[in-house]
This record gives sequence, structure tokens and C-alpha cells, in this order.
Amino acid sequence: MAIPLRKPKEIEKLQTAGLAVAKTLHYLEQNVKAGMTLLDVDKMGEDYLRSLGAVPAFKGLYGFPNAVCTSLNEVVIHGVPDNTVLKDGDILGIDIGSQIDGWYGDAAITMPIGKISKEDEDLIACSKDALYYAIDIIKQGMRFKELSLALEEFILGRGYVPLVKFCGHGIGKEPHCDPEVPNYLDGHNAKQGPKIKNGMIFCIEPMICQKDEEPVIDPDDKWSVRSKDNLRTSHYEHQVAIVNGKAKILTKID
Repeated sequence: MAIPLRKPKEIEKLQTAGLAVAKTLHYLEQNVKAGMTLLDVDKMGEDYLRSLGAVPAFKGLYGFPNAVCTSLNEVVIHGVPDNTVLKDGDILGIDIGSQIDGWYGDAAITMPIGKISKEDEDLIACSKDALYYAIDIIKQGMRFKELSLALEEFILGRGYVPLVKFCGHGIGKEPHCDPEVPNYLDGHNAKQGPKIKNGMIFCIEPMICQKDEEPVIDPDDKWSVRSKDNLRTSHYEHQVAIVNGKAKILTKID
């Protein structure tokens, strides 16, 4: 596995792409309401992203049909926008990718639609808190498997389980590349595998299920991923660069 080490100017370009994602997610979080359809959310996100000079990275990627992944309630990732109408009490995962000058950005949130239950608030908090916990503990020399184990322990400690067979990933001049960053320890030994180094760029994205970690892909759209338990889920993601031995978030608005 050859994980690229990016120069400062390359990290700046990745941050430019990441900032477009961050601004678009913020815009959607402020404007998506009950009564809109998932296709409305997708169009709003694509139009805003393009207004920032970015190309929607997901549109056409591996055959995905839209610009925004809209993962509603029981869908944890890769939800395909359709004419489903959002209603109060829903929770919506929004995952967006950008491309500017050949460099990619990628991040995700899960947001409430109107007033949601305490159970759903806790579910969303687990994915968000796990993400920021992971970012805070990253240091140069740590193994990626150690990071995955820490994510798994955090999620289990909150009473949930991480989705398996999907993971965070490297990003640069490709939307997905090495390393893979699962939210669970793959194997039995966290003290093996590649180490985190300055200049590495990757996405961390906790995908939270309630009881069953096994994914089920929708047989109709061939994209939407649910947990086998078919209960509600949540997902958060940031793109980070390792700078001066620590993780710097590239997908946030300063």
C-alpha cells in the first residue's frame, strides 16, 4: 500500500476542495426542511456546490446518478435521491464530494428534520462525537489499525455498532484511494499495518448502526446501504490532513 505524502501546496488545493464541501453542507443544513423531496435536496446541493466553482465529484462516480448522497432514516450511506418527501421527525444523512482543479473534497453530516426524538439525537451524536474523538487522538506514528480500534471502542461504548464492509478512505487526485480506514479493527492485531505520517490525507467517517453491523444493499436502486436490523442509522465524515503530527480538518468553515 503506497499512501501518498502531500506537499503543503497540495494540501492547500485539497483544502480548497474541502471548503466547498463544508460550505455546501452548511448551506443545506440551514435550508433543508420538511416538505422538500430528496431530489430537491440534491438539486439544491449541486447548484450551490457549482456556484462555488466546484464539480460534484459523486455525479457519475462508479455510476452513481446524482450529486448528493441523501441517506434517509434507515439508510446509513449511499442513499439515492428520489421523490420521497421529508417530514418532521426524519433524520437525513447528506454526503457530498467536490472536485476543483483535479483535487477532491468529501464530507458528510446527519441532520434532523424538524423535531426529532431523544433516541435519534443520541444516534446522531454518536457518529459526530466518534468523528471528533478520532480526529483529536490522531498523532504521527499511530497505526491506522489503532485508529480503527479506537473508533470501534468509542462506538460500542455508546451502545451502538459500526457498519462493517464500508470504511473511510484516502483522497487526493482520486476520490478514493489508500488507506482504508474502517470504523472497527479488521483482524486481531492493532499493532500492525501502515502508520500515520505527516502529509497523509484521508477521510474518517463513522457509520453507526443500532444492533446489527451487517450491511444490506437495496435491491432496487443498487446503492442505498441499510443495516440488517433495518433500524435508523447515522453518518458523519471529515477529510483531514496530517500536519505537524496532528490531524487538520480540511472540510470545515473557519
